[in-house]
Amino acid sequence: MKNFCITFLLLFIIILTAGCSQTVNGISPKEETEFLRIHVRANSNSDEDQNIKYIIKDEIVEYLTPFIAQCHSKDETAQVITQKKKTLEYLIDEILRQNGLKYSSRISLKNEKFPTRVYDGFTLESGYYDAVIVELGEAKGDNWWCVVYPPLCFTDGKNVKYSSLILQIIEEFRERYFKANR
Repeated sequence: MKNFCITFLLLFIIILTAGCSQTVNGISPKEETEFLRIHVRANSNSDEDQNIKYIIKDEIVEYLTPFIAQCHSKDETAQVITQKKKTLEYLIDEILRQNGLKYSSRISLKNEKFPTRVYDGFTLESGYYDAVIVELGEAKGDNWWCVVYPPLCFTDGKNVKYSSLILQIIEEFRERYFKANR
């Protein structure tokens, strides 16, 4: 009977908590509703425009990461990006110029409707989100996107923590079970 109860309890826990949760900087996606996305929209879908989009994405991430790492809210992050906007546009336009491209960039903060997206197992449901929009030239090509706040792509990797709710519950159960049977 004792084994049946333990088996039933473990099965119930596994069914109840099936799934893992990801925490970014201590924020669980289910708890956090304030997101700031970023989209780099390429001029076109030509190979040249798509390649430059990724070069610019890398520059944006490298430039903003030290500033974003100090932010503790979406509003603070948006404020930092607004303050750095002119410098960032200059850096991007320099990359475009150095690569012989005749168009420039525009950066704005907007609230736009986005489809459901998955980033490294992290799902953002479809809906309206505030976003940093980086338009390159005509901005008619495919885009690169990520989340600036909480920082999914603007992190050095040290603040990302993965946890398993199932494993946590099993560990707690095991500790209680062995304490009771000592």
